This record gives sequence, C-alpha cells and structure tokens, in this order.
Amino acid sequence: MNFSYGYGNETRTFQVPDRNLLCEVTQNQVEVASTGAEAVREALKSPIGTKRLGELVRPGQKIAVITSDITRPCPSHVILPELLRELSKAGVRDEDITVVFALGSHRVHTQEEQMRLVGREVFDRVRCVDAAREDFVHVGVTRAGTPVDIDPVVAGADVRICVGNIEFHYFAGYSGGAKAIMPGVSTRDAIQKNHSKMVLDAARAGNLLENPLRQDIEEAAAMVGVDFILNVVLDEEKKIVKAVAGDLRRAHEAGCAFLDQLYKIRIPARADIVVTTPGGFPKDINLYQAQKALDNAKHAVRDGGIIILAASCREGLGEKVFEQWMLDSPSPEAMIERIGRDFQLGGHKAAAISMVLKRCRILLVSDLEDGFVRNIFLEPFPTVDAALQEAFSSLGEDRRVIFMPHGGSVLPQVQPANQ
Repeated sequence: MNFSYGYGNETRTFQVPDRNLLCEVTQNQVEVASTGAEAVREALKSPIGTKRLGELVRPGQKIAVITSDITRPCPSHVILPELLRELSKAGVRDEDITVVFALGSHRVHTQEEQMRLVGREVFDRVRCVDAAREDFVHVGVTRAGTPVDIDPVVAGADVRICVGNIEFHYFAGYSGGAKAIMPGVSTRDAIQKNHSKMVLDAARAGNLLENPLRQDIEEAAAMVGVDFILNVVLDEEKKIVKAVAGDLRRAHEAGCAFLDQLYKIRIPARADIVVTTPGGFPKDINLYQAQKALDNAKHAVRDGGIIILAASCREGLGEKVFEQWMLDSPSPEAMIERIGRDFQLGGHKAAAISMVLKRCRILLVSDLEDGFVRNIFLEPFPTVDAALQEAFSSLGEDRRVIFMPHGGSVLPQVQPANQ
C-alpha cells in the first residue's frame, strides 16, 4: 500500500505491504458547521462566556493581540482580518492595535516572516512586533512559584486578546488559550520554572483540568488579565474546521472538547513499527518542533519496537540548550537523570526524546547529516522505505505497522478489549 506524507514544503511517498499494516491513524469524521474565515466570523458573533468583542472595547484603548510565531501552524492571516474588522466596527483605530508574536523561547522573526504570518493587509495596517527579549514587566508570582514577567506591550495594553490554534501538547495538555501568555510572552526564567512540572505524571497530552503545569499557566494568564480569546482547530490539511471565541477558560475548554472528538484516535493495539511525521512545514522546521510527533507516536508503539520519524528539520535542532544537551550528553540515560536534578528549558525536550529511546529505537529521515544524527542517538536513513527495510530486517518481516501522517496532531489510545 502506498502512503504520502508532508515533508518540509514537499510531499513524499513510501510503501507498506498490506499484510503488515495495522492501521493508519487519521482524524475522526466529525460534523463541521463552517470552515475557514466563516468559522472565525461565526465564533466572533457567538462568543462563549463573554459579550461580543465590540462590546468589550472602546475607542482610544490600546489593544494587544497576541498570536503565534512561525513554529506554529496557526493561520493568523485568516483569523486577524476578521478580528480587526470586529475591532474597527467598535471604533478602535488601527494605530491603537499591536500584534505581538508569542515567541516563548523561540528565535525572532524576519520582517518577511512576520508579513507572511499575518498577511500583507494586516502587516500594513497595524504595528507587528516580536515579543520582547528584555525590559519585561513583573506582574507577580504564581502559587507554584513561577514569576509572571510579561512583554511590556502586552502588560501595558488596555485590552489583551489571545489568538492561537488548539492541538494536543505533550505536557501542557493542549495548546491555545492561556499559552499565548505563558510561555508565549514570558521570560525564559518563567518558562523554565513552569515547564519544570513536565516531570509530573498528570502533565501529559490530553489532560487539561487536572494538569498542574496547565493550572500554573492559567493562573499566570489570569494575573496578567486576558479579555478575549480567538482560537481555532485545524484539520489535517491545516484548514480551520472550528473556531471558538470569548472567555479565556470557557472558550478554550470548548475548543479542547472539539479537538478530542477530532483527534483522540482509538487503535486496536500497539504496533511493532510506527511511521510518523509532523505533517510538513512548519511543524518539521526543526527537531525541537518535530519532537511532538515523536512523543505522540510513543503511545502507538510497543516496548522494544521502532519509531520512524520523517521530518525535514531544515533549521537543524532549533534551540541552543536542546542542541547542547543532545550533542554533549554521553547517553540518553544521562539526559533523563539530569532533567530530574537540573531542569533546563530546551533540555526538557532532549530528556523527552531520551525517554522514548528507553522504550524503542528511533530511525530519522531528515535533511540532517548522517553523522550528526548518530551523535544525537538517532539512526539516520535517506527515505522511509529504507528505514522500513531496516525495521523489518531487525524485527521480522511479519511485523505490524501503524502510520501517523500528522503525528503532532493525533493522540492514539489503545481501544479496550471489551469495546
């Protein structure tokens, strides 16, 4: 059977014999009322838990719109024109609106990248800036001890609007909502303190309400004050199939519930071999981002099995501390031991990859040099077909395969025997 998958800005193919295929993990079929910009307009007309945005803002107020950076697939160029239209109807002037790209710990953008993210119309209309690297405003400290130090534009705004897409997050439960504030426009120290809770059992994908790390994020955002959110859910083609707007918590929870219907996927059993890919650019821009597909794939592979990760990683590893941990550590086990006594942002993803390596081999199809891949404890292959050949040779020709073409989006769950 032939399969195609996103790889950078391209599409590539591979083959799996029909007898070996256990299943392909793709989105569930759910009823969709509207899509694209229409879905955004409908969400703005019927916000959850708040009045319409036009009733919350006044002319002369300074508006900060926090949206995703280039490492996220959020279609800001579709969302923001609708949002600006709503603000304009309320009498808000373009010069009083600033779009802030939520960088978290990621690199800054070029001007061309900013323009591409929001679209030329929005870029020319309103001020667009990356989140600050210094001169943060101290708001307070959460009960868990996380400092709430926020970008000055966001902190100084009269109205704060968070824009983003919702997908599963391997320790925050879900993206979207309050994550635009923490880690989006927070300091590295704050992010590091919050993310140190990733070692807790409840800090896992798909867990929202009982997740202590997520609770810390929500508390930080509440301290800053978020007046309105506009979040979307994307299908496997990165098209908007659901939009939610309104109250920070209630609208986000509604979006997460829809995501569960779409992307929590039942599988008959764990496979010997899992082939996964983030789905192409921007989700495979570097290994730091592609790791999310790897982490979801671990739920579909048996102990002692093999995961084949196909990700371009054209910008390399993607984060300085992550790179240092991956290249300088003597073994995966050393990274796991280190994260328990010396939590570092960036190192946390190295430890997450190492925890997968404890359970199975990882074969990487990427643009990275072979020697470099081996230095980070992964096994390089030029194509998925070549990696599959190695997997069958190692485990046996009759081994079962699961394919996850959008590994960063879907969350596999083994179906109970009695269902």
